[in-house]
Amino acid sequence: MSETISPMELQACLVQERPIKVLDVRRKMDYEAEPDLIPGAVWHNPEEVDSWGSELTPDNEVVIYCARGGSVSKSVLTALRAKNLPVRYVEGGLAGWRNSGGEVVRQ
Repeated sequence: MSETISPMELQACLVQERPIKVLDVRRKMDYEAEPDLIPGAVWHNPEEVDSWGSELTPDNEVVIYCARGGSVSKSVLTALRAKNLPVRYVEGGLAGWRNSGGEVVRQ
């Protein structure tokens, strides 16, 4: 499985209603400054990935995103893959999602 998913691929998966968990893993201060989410996403503090990551199961693919698809997404991806979870991160993060025309919802 690839480490990334493009915003367009994610949009297609969401339209098809595939069983995907979408998780916003932006740093707390970034999330609080701009509480917009990809529709259906839930925010999780990346610093607590060991705690909430244990609640995930390999039944559904997990797609994560941070602000720009950089170090935060990569570190969370590594932690979740260590738990044998099928996880990818959005290329470009929330900024990439928006730039591709993806809608957001205000939390």
